[in-house]
Parts: sequence; structure tokens; C-alpha cells
Amino acid sequence: MAQFVRNLAEKVPVLINVAVTYWKPQLVTFWHYAKVKMIPPTPAEISTAIQSLKKIVNTVQTGSFKQLTVKEAVLNALMPTEVWMWFYLAEIMGKRGVIGYNV
Repeated sequence: MAQFVRNLAEKVPVLINVAVTYWKPQLVTFWHYAKVKMIPPTPAEISTAIQSLKKIVNTVQTGSFKQLTVKEAVLNALMPTEVWMWFYLAEIMGKRGVIGYNV
């Protein structure tokens, strides 16, 4: 048992160095994208989103959505779908489970 503890004590620093060497580039990449992508929207981005939403509502009201390309139509459909899915994900996280609330 003492030999096992001695061997483990000798190998732990080596294993830690290997882990740090392996994970460091991946963590640098993760933090770069986290800082860039996870920031709250700026006022300019919010106004752009509002203009985009107004444009979509105007297209539906005037019937000009029939002239949209397939790519534009798919993007217009994905935007509310993404918001809907984030709502459901937040609900699942809030109730700490997929199936119903713990009453």
C-alpha cells in the first residue's frame, strides 16, 4: 500500500502537467469564443433586431413573403424557433428536470 501511495505521489505531477498541456489550447479557444459570443447585445444590435422584426411583420402584412427566397424564409422561421427552444431550455433548467414540477 505504501509503495502504491509513493508511486501515485510521483506520477501525479506528471499527470497534471500532461493534462495542462492537453487542455490549455482548448481552454484558450473556449475562452476566446466565450468572450466574443456570450456578451449581452449592444443597443445597436437590439435596434437592428427590432428593425429585422419590423421587416418580417411588414412582409407578412403586405403578402410579399411569397417573394422571399428559400434561404430567407428558412432564416425567418428559425429565429422564432430558436427563441422558443431557449424558452423551453430555461424551463427545464428552472424546474431541474424534464418531466414536470416537483410539487
